[in-house]
Formats: sequence, structure tokens, C-alpha cells
Amino acid sequence: MTKFYLEMPSIKRKNEIIDFINEFVEYNSDINGTGSLDKILEGYTFEEALERCLNLQYEEYARKLNRSKSKTFLLIRENDNKIIGSINVRWNLTEEMKKFGGNIGYCIRPTERQKGYNKINLYLGLIEAQILGLQKVMLDCDVNNIASSKTMESLGGILERTEIDPYDGILTSIYWIDVPQSINKYKEEYQKYIK
Repeated sequence: MTKFYLEMPSIKRKNEIIDFINEFVEYNSDINGTGSLDKILEGYTFEEALERCLNLQYEEYARKLNRSKSKTFLLIRENDNKIIGSINVRWNLTEEMKKFGGNIGYCIRPTERQKGYNKINLYLGLIEAQILGLQKVMLDCDVNNIASSKTMESLGGILERTEIDPYDGILTSIYWIDVPQSINKYKEEYQKYIK
């Protein structure tokens, strides 16, 4: 059985992270949940993007950038040591993030989609959210992103509202997940996939 684990981004995975991010460009796909690692697409060096990503877990640094505190993790498939996705867990949300964006952003690389991996990714992210002391988390997605909606719903996500996000003008679905309830309810289903 294929197993997965989360790992903080680091310089040792530089080439793999760049390859991961470039795959989204190659497939003309939106990228979420990389916690600033995708800044390499805006001209940042990898080292600058990594430093920003890792420093966002500190209040003063995050506040200076008008961002929420966050931790970013790479979803690693154990058998081939490949980056399959990423997940960004946020807390002490800014006022904007309390309305749209929420506590968790995630993605699976385009060539690894439709295999159920994002459910494992989100389950692991909920465990990290619980470690950070979050009892409930808000997530959102474009209403046309059926796969993401199904991922949230499959882990107990309850649709709160559908509204246009003023940031990008896209009709967005906002979900809430009860963290401890979801972890307990789906433990048997997902624990077997976790290293």
C-alpha cells in the first residue's frame, strides 16, 4: 500500500520543488497551498521564496507582510520519495483571510490528480491544524472546482456560503471542518495511508 507523509520544505529538495511548481505552469493549472514557494514564478530566487515560506510561521514576519501565520508542508509519497502535493495551514487569520482563503490551502500536482491523494493531503493537514490548536478550519474553492469541493466534503466539510471573492471576482464556496471530529471520524479510512 502506498504511504504518504508531510515534510517541511527545505533546500535539500530545491530541484524537486522547482520541478513541482513548474508542472503547474506546464499544465496551465492554478497553484494553491505552497506558502510562497511559488514566488519563484514572480522572479524570487528559490532561496528567497523558501526563506519567506518558512518565516511566515512567525508573527512579526507575517504581520509585516500583512499575511496570516502559516506552515507549509510538502506531501511526499514514500515509495518513490516524490513530491505529490503541498498544503498550507494558517492561523491568526487576517480579516481578509477570515472571509476568503481561510485556514487551509492545498494542491496536488497535475500529473497525480484523480487518485484520491488530496484527501490524504487534507487529512494530514487537519492533523497539523490540530497540533496548532485549531478546532475548526475554514477552506474555500472556486465553485467550479468540483474535485476540491468533494475533497472537503469527504472529510466532513460543511458548506457555509457561496459568494464572489472580491480579490479575484470568482464565485467561491466556503466550507468549515470540525478538526477533532474529522480526524476521529476518518481515522480508519486514512491512517493506513500515513507513514
